[in-house]
Amino acid sequence: MSVRVVLADDQPLVRSGLRVLIADTPDLEVVGEAGTGADAVRVVRDVQPDVVVMDIRMPGMDGIEATRQIAAGPGSARVLVLTTFDSDDHVYGALRAGASGFVVKDMAVDDILAAIRVVAAGDALIAPGVTRRLIADFVKARESGAARSARPVAGITEREREVLTLIGRGRSNSEIAGELFITVATAKSHVARLLTKLAARDRVQLVIIAYETGLVTPPG
Repeated sequence: MSVRVVLADDQPLVRSGLRVLIADTPDLEVVGEAGTGADAVRVVRDVQPDVVVMDIRMPGMDGIEATRQIAAGPGSARVLVLTTFDSDDHVYGALRAGASGFVVKDMAVDDILAAIRVVAAGDALIAPGVTRRLIADFVKARESGAARSARPVAGITEREREVLTLIGRGRSNSEIAGELFITVATAKSHVARLLTKLAARDRVQLVIIAYETGLVTPPG
């Protein structure tokens, strides 16, 4: 079955380009488009896609509020933020609103298509060199430079705390398994339990929790 995608961007040229690219990809299918955040919420409600590729800056309701409404809605659509990283600080808000990851508009086409598949599969796009920087800057902004120390995360075991710390550092399941001398299957089980116990939508939210609780320190 193909992944059903909604494109939300106020630039028709961007939507058209993505639509053409996806049309040439057998496992992806565009089932709707929107030029505003409000339209995106409506289209998602009507067509129930798997993934929404969401721009941030759109007229009226922006992509952050649209993401929040979609994430809180009854459907299972997941949001992949489409942004120009160097100029769009609002991506922090989108991650907090429930986005499952983001792609940058000048990324390679294959990487954008791969990101859609990753998000559709229920994972989150954690690009080690970029996403960690985004979240670290976000946390530093929230803390206004105040010193933070690690504090307990209620309801998780010591092993789960170790796994959460490694997730916050951008480690994959296989890397977590290697560092903790456990199997990949066990690492996946720990991640699944963390998602449930911490009511996290996906791996991006776990990374944010790791930063916000001080388990991971933003780079200086």
